[in-house]
Amino acid sequence: MNYLFTFFFFTGLLLTSCIPSDGSTNEDIHVFSPQSKSIVAQTFTIEGEARGYWYFEATFPLRIEDKDGHTLLQSYATAQDDWMTEEYVPFTEELSVEVSEDTPSVLILEKSNPSGLPEHAAEIRIPITITPGLSPPNTP
Repeated sequence: MNYLFTFFFFTGLLLTSCIPSDGSTNEDIHVFSPQSKSIVAQTFTIEGEARGYWYFEATFPLRIEDKDGHTLLQSYATAQDDWMTEEYVPFTEELSVEVSEDTPSVLILEKSNPSGLPEHAAEIRIPITITPGLSPPNTP
């Protein structure tokens, strides 16, 4: 896996962060989970952070499509903090998708775009495989 390393200087301290550069991140949004090409259970949690302007009314749309482009789920990710900023705001959302067999899919996170203007549109696509045989984390 390739990694993008970022360095921050703050009051004389050097802080580093290591973010996978596999399509699950760009300059406006970082998805920590699931990672690209992950195998996930039918119920799984997405976690990450997005700049405040990715949100509108504290949410942005997401969807899951199968390999043929059929929509399996449409939902929203919700800001976990004040979204009225240009800084990164964490999000988390639990998603549930019913599948009967291993299903190669793509998780698509879209920048909120209430204007509908194409110049304000943005998205990231994260390939995943949804499998009915996995238990969600923290489930016996």
